Amino acid sequence: MLDREQPEPITSRLLDESCAGTAIRHGFFTRRGGVSKGIYEGLNVGLGSHDERAHVVENRTRVCGWFPLPTERLATPHQIHSSDVIIIDQNYDGARPKGDAMVTGTPGILVGVLTADCGPVLMADPQAGVVAAAHAGWRGAIDGILENTIDVMEQCGARRDRITACVGPSISGPNYEVGPEFVDRFVRDNAENGAYFTPSANESRSNFDLQSFILDRLAGAGITAQQSGQCTYADESMFYSYRRTTHRGESDYGRQISAIGIVDGGSVGPAF
Repeated sequence: MLDREQPEPITSRLLDESCAGTAIRHGFFTRRGGVSKGIYEGLNVGLGSHDERAHVVENRTRVCGWFPLPTERLATPHQIHSSDVIIIDQNYDGARPKGDAMVTGTPGILVGVLTADCGPVLMADPQAGVVAAAHAGWRGAIDGILENTIDVMEQCGARRDRITACVGPSISGPNYEVGPEFVDRFVRDNAENGAYFTPSANESRSNFDLQSFILDRLAGAGITAQQSGQCTYADESMFYSYRRTTHRGESDYGRQISAIGIVDGGSVGPAF
């Protein structure tokens, strides 16, 4: 990946169409277009990684430049796999508060989440001018991060019947093997959750369809949504993956970013 490359994020056709004619832009960024090297090669934006900080800062600058907005207007949380949602307004000071979703109605600010297998979810009510980015791993999804994000969007003036959402690149079911205690946790919460598990090639283990689980949670909350369908584990050239790194015994991993904001101008990436 050459330094001269620039980010080429994926965009959602659903979000593009619903936000047409507005200043709302979004992107699910990949590894492409960054300056990081080694195991982080590409567009690693993880401030919590052990990558060279100058590389991470440059990568985040490139993300902001695609919209375009100044780097200091990119708000990302200190993610903790919670159901906590943060409102970002004109008083944003660059801090990284703990939580797993951000909502804003303030023009000129990007809200984003970092992932490396978990589900990034971008949402917008273009009529109200309210957008959100949520980090939905299995724990956050089952604990209500998506529903809480929608509630906070409504507090900011959105209406759920106008919200559209997209679940971005994340780990797919065939690559997400879990143990019986994981399955039990989901089935105890709701017996119908058993439908998200299929038998694994390894005895007593199962494969979990996180992408469908997130999509169905959004549908259950009354949100029109789609998923991109890409698997972060399977496509190493495009995406970082925590689980792939773990299976290889590598020391660390990069993070990709998904971001949305109310901005002006610029071009758009390839829509799915």
